[in-house]
Amino acid sequence: MSLHHSEETHQQLVARIPGATGRELPEWFRELEDGPGLVRFEERVNWLRDEHGLSHGHATAIVHEHDMVRAQRKIS
Repeated sequence: MSLHHSEETHQQLVARIPGATGRELPEWFRELEDGPGLVRFEERVNWLRDEHGLSHGHATAIVHEHDMVRAQRKIS
């Protein structure tokens, strides 16, 4: 999980995702899960940017949050 900004900035980006994209995080998570099955962090960020026209910051925040949720599922 590679963040290029502070945790505070990340949380601000996450909070703005629904307003900026018109979709909630769970919808974006499904998009990643149903997408092309890319493994690397940057590949998934670039796919969201290219396929859905997201900004780099929003795409990075979505992928990071998705990775954290997946990691939590493995622990539980």
